Amino acid sequence: MLEASKSEGIKRFVYASSSSVYGDSEQLPKVEENIGNPISPYAVSKLTNELYAHVFHLCYDMELVGLRYFNVFGPRQDPYGAYAAVIPLFAKAMIRGQQPQINGDGSQTRDFTFVENVVQANIKALFSTHPEAVNHILNVGASSTISLVELVEALNELLETNISPAFREPRAGDIPHSYANISKAKNLLDYDPLFDLKQGLAQTIGWYKKLFSEENDKRE
Repeated sequence: MLEASKSEGIKRFVYASSSSVYGDSEQLPKVEENIGNPISPYAVSKLTNELYAHVFHLCYDMELVGLRYFNVFGPRQDPYGAYAAVIPLFAKAMIRGQQPQINGDGSQTRDFTFVENVVQANIKALFSTHPEAVNHILNVGASSTISLVELVEALNELLETNISPAFREPRAGDIPHSYANISKAKNLLDYDPLFDLKQGLAQTIGWYKKLFSEENDKRE
């Protein structure tokens, strides 16, 4: 994509990085300048993207903006397949009256970020006229944190259920805690997350309830 953009004379390129690049760093909240060693192949791929972006800026004078997304969720997120994220997986199980499966003891924390906030960040990164907004990597999160056990509790409240999670062995490559410092995105992009976790979950669960209701109707 970088090569194609360079060939077509595209000046600014906004790309997706990930909070996974913080790897084994124990610092909280996560600050862009301080990353650890990547602990999964996915994290390596995202860190590689950041390195390529930096080199393309140096060599070809392109404007690159990298956004490190923190656990994006929202309606239409795929609840199936090997790479399904935790919120759609939990929603699918609990709407069907099943126990959500947690890898580890559930004390892991995440900065779940509603998709509308991420859309805002992308648009502002593309059109920002701030002189320092480009050629940086910026955290895009909600700057809040919740454990996976607490997430199940929040979903129980929304669904008016009382389903306990089932616990499995920890998964290799999982980061224990994730929490974004978004000061840089606020200062350089005027990023302002408008949806908190509760608001985002309400919209998301409403969509999944409709999805699985339609699937049940088709089976019948």
